[in-house]
Amino acid sequence: MVRFGVIGTNWITELFIQAARETGEFALTAVYSRTQERADEFAAKMDVPHVFSDLSAFAGSKEFDAVYIASPNAYHAEHAIACMNGGKHVLCEKPIASNTGELQAMIDAAAKNGVLLMEALKSTLVPNFEAVRENLPKLGKVRRYFASYCQYSSRYDAYKQGTILNAFNPALSNGSLMDLGTYCIYPLAVLFGKPDRIRASGMLLESGVDGEGSLLLSYGDMDAVVMHSKIANSYAPAEIQGENATMVIDRINEPGHVEIRYRDGSVENITRPHVANTMYYEAKRFIDLLKAGRTECDTNSHANSMTAMEMMVEARKQMGLVFPADVK
Repeated sequence: MVRFGVIGTNWITELFIQAARETGEFALTAVYSRTQERADEFAAKMDVPHVFSDLSAFAGSKEFDAVYIASPNAYHAEHAIACMNGGKHVLCEKPIASNTGELQAMIDAAAKNGVLLMEALKSTLVPNFEAVRENLPKLGKVRRYFASYCQYSSRYDAYKQGTILNAFNPALSNGSLMDLGTYCIYPLAVLFGKPDRIRASGMLLESGVDGEGSLLLSYGDMDAVVMHSKIANSYAPAEIQGENATMVIDRINEPGHVEIRYRDGSVENITRPHVANTMYYEAKRFIDLLKAGRTECDTNSHANSMTAMEMMVEARKQMGLVFPADVK
């Protein structure tokens, strides 16, 4: 049984806790929130025995061994480094940091303290992503990767009425690319690595974050196209196009159905069964790594996290999107 603390008291934390409990190896023993009232409220709801509103006290606590971090993006590095310096293993929500400088500091802290650090990007850990990786050779020479994650944000209506919620606040390192585009970019990093060239564009909102954007990434003999948006919907599946066949993935952010369509017209369904709450797979992988004494995940590795972050930093640079975290 692994004793966990959590940082972040929103719906995503609740979903993670539910999934992690399904592993049978997860014990929730501590929660941290910046306000005591919110920490107490969450602890009562989720049955957490130890409650903290002081980060130093939380990070130094002996009541847990690992922490799941789901605070706003801009706080990920600060919270993770404090916990790692306290000897805690860290599973940090995507995007793992605001920029490459923060991420490198997190990786250095993990190495210094000999702890496990993993980005909680679930879609590369689900069974259907493994199906994608294992069946990729069937496509022949890959020529194009296409992924789209465009989802109209429920908070955009409030934004249009003059209320800027967290999703559209640059002080929290948010916006379309960081929140949704990362789901398209991280699998690209895992499957194909770092591109030779990136061309990016996007629409900046008055609040200072991007509402939507596109990336064209060149890999020499193949290219990748990424679309992301928080102000419009898309229903397009993802594709990996090869000379022999094309792989069609229903949702890049949560692959539920995957098939290969060959040039002769035949179709091969390579979909694998999975549990309903797919956060189970990131929790299980993290716990397995921790119990094995590992300090890094092979799929959501430090190198892959850095490659994905480098792509997003370059895209933001070309869009003219700068976060306060970039100029600390």
